[in-house]
Formats: sequence, structure tokens, C-alpha cells
Amino acid sequence: MDPLEALVAQIQGLSSTPGDLTRLHSVLKQADDSLRSESSRLAPILTQLDPSIHSLGFLYILEASMTDPVTKTQAETVVPIVTRFIGACSPEQIRLAPDKFLSVCKRLKDQVMLLEAPIRGVAPLFTALRKLQVSTEHLTPLHSEFLLLCLLAKCYKTGLSILDDDVFEVDQPRDLFLYCYYGGMICIGQKRFQKALDLLHNVVTAPMSTINAIAVEAYKKYILVSLIRHGQFSTSLPKYSSSTAQRNLKNFCQPYVELANSYGTGQIEELEAYARANAEKFESDNNLGLVNQVVSSMYKRNIQRLTQTYLTLSLHDIASTVQLNSPKEAEMHVLQMIQDGEIYATINQKDGMVRFLEDPEQYKTCEMIEHIDSSIQRIMALSRKLTATDEQISCDQLYLSKAGRERQRYDFDDFDVPQKFNI
Repeated sequence: MDPLEALVAQIQGLSSTPGDLTRLHSVLKQADDSLRSESSRLAPILTQLDPSIHSLGFLYILEASMTDPVTKTQAETVVPIVTRFIGACSPEQIRLAPDKFLSVCKRLKDQVMLLEAPIRGVAPLFTALRKLQVSTEHLTPLHSEFLLLCLLAKCYKTGLSILDDDVFEVDQPRDLFLYCYYGGMICIGQKRFQKALDLLHNVVTAPMSTINAIAVEAYKKYILVSLIRHGQFSTSLPKYSSSTAQRNLKNFCQPYVELANSYGTGQIEELEAYARANAEKFESDNNLGLVNQVVSSMYKRNIQRLTQTYLTLSLHDIASTVQLNSPKEAEMHVLQMIQDGEIYATINQKDGMVRFLEDPEQYKTCEMIEHIDSSIQRIMALSRKLTATDEQISCDQLYLSKAGRERQRYDFDDFDVPQKFNI
């Protein structure tokens, strides 16, 4: 009997019980090299297998058949096969060979990129990462691939669906860097600037022994989003940031640091002049759109300052004070800020007067109480998780031995050392 036919027979006969799957996995690992050498003969064999029943065997054969480079024509044939497999496969079986599954999914991403149709990979990769996850707290290597396709396909809302998950388990540091970086860009696309800021903050403050390109690009966007969201930026990173980031990041982003300094003066003309002078640099970093939003945000920031001084003010005076071209332009800015909830005001169309109001929220509606309760419950759950993680690390032998070796380097009076491990 032909070796491939024999292998198909074993796949069909050993895909039912956990014990059979263990034996099959051993057989497939031994046959892996021979499968790769026969990659051109494997496509017809897939028709003899049911991806929902024979997921493990189907995965090995599919992965081996995708080892060679493909043309656009071949990709048009392969992409639907992989998509159907991802939708039908058994999570329990593909988790036995996660590296193979990751390889297939990443090649799917490469092939939809080759076809210049990233949207074709969005739904399959979302299904794939959910099947690969043991829980929603687990960050897989597919998260960043999925978010990249969402960015390229401009499916920002679809990308947001995984960004609200609380992540506690990370396989590789690079996965976290890319997840937070791409996630930050998706939130920027949706103008969810606070969420974007949180994700980019995770990149620039994550542990790193050397500066990496992801952190540098994230820091550039972190500066710009800080200005848009809060109207200010500090080059001082938190103490828990790596010393590498604290020393070096700003050196790679000088034009952005200087833009923040110019923003801090409150002079719109100076800011616009600096943005124009460095437009080519910002354009090459694909950040010119964000820089323009920074410039626009200064008008908003200056209007917000007026609400702290005046109860009523004419549109003409607002335009003059914040250096807008006309009262009509001032009206458009004020209306947009009212719509976005950035200020509370009314405009009298007869005399062009703007009346600034207090925040109308009384924090006593049922919806607000439910929102506050939900936030409290989430924070309590996070606190319990952090306590459990802290206890786990405090008992970890590698952590204890490293802390013991380095005790001469630090003054432990400055640290909160668990009582039972006092040194």
C-alpha cells in the first residue's frame, strides 16, 4: 500500500478518542518529513478527510502542502480550503499541534496579502485565535496577525472585539508588543484615544533589554495621542519602565518631543509652523494625519480654557482668542466639541453668543449606577487576580534565587518584600 494511503487510513481510524489521538499524533510527527517531501501530492488527499472529525491529520497534511511558495492563482485555490478548515476544525485536536496551526494561519495571512484582499483573512483568523485560546486571558501569536489584517482592511470595529479582553498570559514578548501597537492604531482609527493611549503605554513601559523598532514607533504615536487626549506630554516614563526605554526612547523621537514642546507653548502659529517644517518626516513615519489632529486639538484645548473663565462669549471673540479664521469656523469647532461631549454649551443663533454650561450628569440614573457597579466589580476581579499572581511569583524558585543573588545590589528597605521571605 502507498505510504500516503496508509497514513490516510490511520488518520481515519485514530481520530475518535483521546488515546487514539495521542497515538495518531506520534505517527504524524514521524511522518512529517516524508509529508513535506511529497507536498505536491497532498492536495487531493485532503478531499478524503473530514476537517471536523480528522482535524489533527488534516492539519498536518494541510501544513505540509503549504510549504512551497505560491502564485496568486494557487492562492485563490488554497485560501478557501484553509478558511473552511479553520471554521470546521476541532479546538481540542488542533491544540495538540499548536505550532502547525499557527503556521497554517500565518500562511493564510500571507496569501490574502498576496491577493491584496486582507479582508478575506479577518473572519478566519478571528475564529482561529478563539479556537487556539484556552481562555480569553491568553494572548496568542494570532492576535497580532488578526489585528494587522483588521488595520489593512480598515475593519476597525472588528479589531476592537478582542481589545477589551483582559490579558494575563503571554507566550512571547513580541506578541504583546505587536498586539498593543496594532491595537493602539485600531483605537486611533476609531478615535478611542484613551484606550489607544493605554495600549501604547503598555508597549513603551514593557520590559526590554534593548530598544526595538516596535517600541520606537509606539512612542511616536504615544506622544501624539497624549497631546490629542490630554493636551500635554511628559518625557518622564514611570519608574517601572525599563532603564533602556527611559534612557533611549526619546533620542529616537526628537521631532516628536520638539512638537510636544511647541504644543506646550499654546501658540498655534508656532505649532503649525513646526508641523509644516517637519511634514516630510512625519509623512515618512505615516503619522502626518495624527500630527494634523494634534494641531486641531490645540484649538479645542484653547476653547476649553475659555470655559474656565467665561460664562458667555461671542463666536467672534472665540475665533479671535483662539486664532481661528472666522466666527463660522469657531462655531463648527464648538458644535463638534459639544457633540463629542468635550464641553457643555449652547449657541444662540440670533446674536452668535455661546453660553457655557456645567456638566449635566448627576450620577444618579440607573444606567450610571450600573456602569459604576460594573467598573467596581471589574476592579475587584483584577485585584484578586493580581494578588494571586503576586503570591505565585513570591513562591517561584527562579524569582527567589534571583532575588537572593541580587540582594547586595539593592536596598530592600525600598521594596515591599513578602513577610515570609524577608531577607
